[in-house]
Amino acid sequence: INYNNSIGLEKTMSSVFNQTFKDVEYIVIDGGSQDGSKELIEKNASRISKWISEKDSGIYNAQNKGVKLATGEYCLFLNSGDYLADNSVLQKVSDAGLSEDFVYGDLLLENNQEQIEKAFSPDKLNVHHFMISTLWHPCTFIRREVFVKYGYYKENYKITADYEFFIRTVLKHKLKYKHLSLFVAVFNTGGIGSTNTNRKLQEKEREQSWLENYSPLTYSWFKFKTKLKRYKEAKLG
Repeated sequence: INYNNSIGLEKTMSSVFNQTFKDVEYIVIDGGSQDGSKELIEKNASRISKWISEKDSGIYNAQNKGVKLATGEYCLFLNSGDYLADNSVLQKVSDAGLSEDFVYGDLLLENNQEQIEKAFSPDKLNVHHFMISTLWHPCTFIRREVFVKYGYYKENYKITADYEFFIRTVLKHKLKYKHLSLFVAVFNTGGIGSTNTNRKLQEKEREQSWLENYSPLTYSWFKFKTKLKRYKEAKLG
């Protein structure tokens, strides 16, 4: 998805176009940009499977549009400014085999000074992990049928609908997953969820994500167990 970020969109597009693996359906959802993004999309239309440029109600409304247009087996959300880690990433993922509901790799974090930091995903996804972190969408391949069967991103969330989606599917419904030890994408840390003004909203929505899927008592137990585990880890450290 993209909105008034033609520079980031061009970087994202290039990383997709340069992939050695070509069995890709590339969909671009633009929110009616006025900065030249639409012209950039039109210029590259022959290499884009489907695209839309129109107003939307937010990030997850746009991402849901993309899922509903998709016909492939797996979806990967690589939004404007994010890009694939190297030209053979999709080939490596394909060679590793995709059969689980979620196949996810590791992530490279890039700040506005283009400094890179490595971020590693865990092999095991559990309550403790989601209490302190999440799955990163730019390196997570999601079977498209999961959206059809368990529902799309909830558009009342402004920042963390992907977080709620993972709690609903990975934890609550215990869908299958696999971790690949390879860097899939580079994520630009300057997004909406990274600003200080949105931190409180993010915390509120993360709590709401748990309470939509578990009882308040269960959520309190999860918090207590996680706090105890982190205390033990700190003592061992």
